[in-house]
Parts: sequence; C-alpha cells; structure tokens
Amino acid sequence: MTTFKKLTIFLFLSICLSSSWANNTHDDFLKCLSQKIMNSNSISQVIITPKNSSYSTIYNSFSGNLRITSDFKPSIIFTPNDESQIQAAIHCSKKHDLQIRIRGGGHDYEGLSYISETPFVIIDLRNLRSISIDTEDKTAWIQAGATLGEVYYRIAEKSKTLAFVAGVCPTVGVGGHFSGGGYGMMSRKFGTAADNIIDAKLIDANGKIHDRESMGEDLFWAIRGGGGTSFGLITSWKVKLLDIPEKVTVFNVTRTLEQNATQLVYKWQHIAHKVDDSLLLRLFLRSSQSPFSRGQRTIHAFFTTLFLGGVDELLPEMQKSFPELGLVKEDCIEMSWIESILFFAGFPRGIPIELLPIIWKFTSNNQTSFFKGKSDYVQRPISINGLEGIWKLFNQVGENAAELQFSPYGGELSDISESETPFPHRDGNIFMIHYSVNWEKMESSEKHLSWIRKLYGYMARYVSKSPRAAYFNYRDLDLGVNNKGNTSYAQARIWGEKYFKNNFDRLVQVKTKVDPTNFFRNEQSIPPLLSKA
Repeated sequence: MTTFKKLTIFLFLSICLSSSWANNTHDDFLKCLSQKIMNSNSISQVIITPKNSSYSTIYNSFSGNLRITSDFKPSIIFTPNDESQIQAAIHCSKKHDLQIRIRGGGHDYEGLSYISETPFVIIDLRNLRSISIDTEDKTAWIQAGATLGEVYYRIAEKSKTLAFVAGVCPTVGVGGHFSGGGYGMMSRKFGTAADNIIDAKLIDANGKIHDRESMGEDLFWAIRGGGGTSFGLITSWKVKLLDIPEKVTVFNVTRTLEQNATQLVYKWQHIAHKVDDSLLLRLFLRSSQSPFSRGQRTIHAFFTTLFLGGVDELLPEMQKSFPELGLVKEDCIEMSWIESILFFAGFPRGIPIELLPIIWKFTSNNQTSFFKGKSDYVQRPISINGLEGIWKLFNQVGENAAELQFSPYGGELSDISESETPFPHRDGNIFMIHYSVNWEKMESSEKHLSWIRKLYGYMARYVSKSPRAAYFNYRDLDLGVNNKGNTSYAQARIWGEKYFKNNFDRLVQVKTKVDPTNFFRNEQSIPPLLSKA
C-alpha cells in the first residue's frame, strides 16, 4: 500500500472516529441531562438540537458579525429556566468532557460565546432576564440574560432620578458587559458598571451556587472586570443605582476638516478628561463625502455628549473649557435620562417610553456585514501630524467603512486605583480608542483586516506602552490566544497583561483556586497555574 493511500485511510478513519465520538458524547450528555432534569416537559423546552426546527433560527440569532465562522456548530443549545438546570448542565458537561460556551447578548467581538473549535454546548441565558428594582434601597438584582436596554427601561419605569452606568448599545447582554468593565456615557461621574456591582450569584465548576459572601472577596474581585466566564457562570448581579437629575442635556455637533476639525480634535485631547465630571464629551471620527466640496471626501468629527444637568449649566462649562467648538443653545436638547439612552442608540426622538420593551425585544444584534474591532489607550495627546496621518489612512478604505471612537477618561475613572478591580485603565489615561471597520462581502475580508491592522500599527507610537493596553470588552484575538487545551501562563500573559496589566497575576491565582482543572475556558480565558507534580 502506498504512503498516500495509508494517509488517506488514516484521515478518513480519524474523521469517522471524531464524528462518532462527538455523537456519542452528545447522546450521553442528553441522557445525563434528562436524568438530572426530571420534568420531561421542562427538558424538551430548554434543549434545542439540530433536529429541532428552531435550531437554525436561534443559532443564527447569535452572530452580530459575519466574520465569525467555525467548522463546528453546537451540538446542543441549552436555554435554562433556572439555576438548577444550569447546575445539571455543568455536571453533565464535566462528566462527558463536553466544552460549554456561555452566551448572554451574543456581542462578543470574536464570537467566543457561541463558537468553538471542538464539539461544544451553548448555555444560552435568554430565559434568565428578570430585573428587580428596589428604589428605597437604591439597588437592583439583574439576571445575566437581560440586556442593557431592558435594565435601563425597568429602572426608568420605577424612578425618574435613578439610573445605572453601562454601555450605549441596548441589545448588549449584562452578563459579559458587567464582568468586563462596562464603560458608558456617565462613566466620568460614576466609573464603570463593574465599579457599581455590590453582589453576584455564580455557579462554579462543581455546580455550587455562590453569593458574594460564600464565594469570597478574591473571586468577587475577579468577576468585576476580569471576565466572568473564566471563573464560573454568573446568573445575576446586584448593582448600586445612581442618583441623577430629572433632566439631562445632550448634543451631537459635527465638524469637518473644512471647519477646523483637526485643531478641534487636537484641543479635545487636552480638555475632555479634565472637564466637570458630569460632562462626557465623546468623539467619533469617520471619512465620507464633504458637504462643502462636491465629489471630495473629508473627515467628519462628531462631538457626542451627555451632561448630567440643564443646558444653562452646560453652556458656561463648554465656554470655559472648549470655546473653540462654538456650541450654542440651539445645539442642545434637554431630556430625561431614559430618553438620552434612545438618543445615543440612534433612535428617533418622540418614541413613547412605554413602547421600549417591544422595541428592545425586536431590536436584533444581527448584522448583514463583516466587522473587526480593536482598542487602545492614549496617555499623551496625539500630535497634529499624527492626526493627519490617521486622516490619510481613512482615505485608503471605503467611505463610512471605518470609525474611530475616542472615549474620555478622568473623573471617577481616574480616582479609583488600578487594582481596585481587574479593570486597570485608570489614572494617566486621557482617553480610550475604539477602532472599527465594516465591509459587505467575504472576498473583501483580507483587504479590510489588513487595513485596520495597518492603522493599529501606525498608532503604536501614540498610545500606551509596556504593555500596550486594550479593553477586554472590545475583545481582540490579534493580541494573542491560548493554546488548545491547557494553555501555559506564559502564553496567556501575552494577551492577559494587555487587558489587565498587573492584575493578570492575581486573576491567575484566583482561577487556580476556584477552577484548577480549567473547566471554564476559551481562547482568551484566564488559565490556572499548572500543577508542579
């Protein structure tokens, strides 16, 4: 027999055996789960396999990014109704060596909540989304499958002067967002979402349910910014609600290069982290048609802002700190906090607040485009020449295909120490950069990925160093990935110190204590230290 024939037979048998192993594991898992969940009606409602007609619809609802693909689809999508069913799934997954992925809102930039390179089960938290508001105590218990939009609505339903600080996109799930930090339009006043978490419920690798007291302060520290899915499955969060005025002020002012945008962006870098803590001046940069020169492209700078107060308080602050923008009263809109959530999410004004539950329900994170994101932290203003270099790179990609988002720091973000939570991006940072590029066709992928990596390379001289920091919620596998199976500490540190800086070592220590067998894992999960034995 020739070497070629031997190789062909070997490959064929390997595929067959692999498929047989996966099917057997799948069946064993289902049998185990059926024994653990005794109610047959209940189990049929929470287990979805490729044989179910709803499988494709549910699986396809996961991805907000056509770039994310995998040769493996989950053999089972499990949608538990309560914690006991999650405990059963963890037990059966461990018993039959079947990897799990935990999905909340499905917004993971690299799809790690719903793809894997090995046979796996998705635990989808869509049925765990209750929100309990206590206005007297100014707290809320929020299940991990809820979305930010649902949380904001439920708070506003109960109070006009309480809020919570977290991201802008209403379809993002709280489970991953809170555990990775959670920057939002009030972060200069109140810090991140993780800074305002006061308790949590977590199921560990042994299926035990913990609250803050029973999990201990080390684990409670780790899940507030260190990524919860490295340590267990978080089922709910208890958060501190925040006092806000009944009226806030928003504006979105656009300037182009012809309107002095380069100098305005340069000045913005000197003041955005120093202004009143109640003011957050966010900046978006895109390249598209010039309103002044027909057929010509230009840079558009969008100054998108929330102020916790009235317009009559805002205008003097802007005149003092940023007169060059030329803000006038007509640019500003006073509204309630919940109305500002709709404003920043891009919804038209005038939508009745009562309709928000329906809007959130039918607002999908599905996209019909490909996407790649990256992040950086800036500690010294980028020079005029540096900005002009960015403008040139913008012209090498299609109109409106790319966007840079500059999110200011300072205020409460800088007052909290780097080690208070695993989220280390504190004092010394002027702003965070979010890079994004979108495209429509698969064949354009390499071109656009090369472009954003070229821009990221160009920016190296202007951003943080040793390490070049990144925001965990803007996950980026370009930074490094774990080895398959049990990765080494050294391998994980390559990407880990970029997200967590000096907190990475403490996260590893916590992981080693609570999940030494690395049951909860993915391509960028915190590894345990391997046994010296």
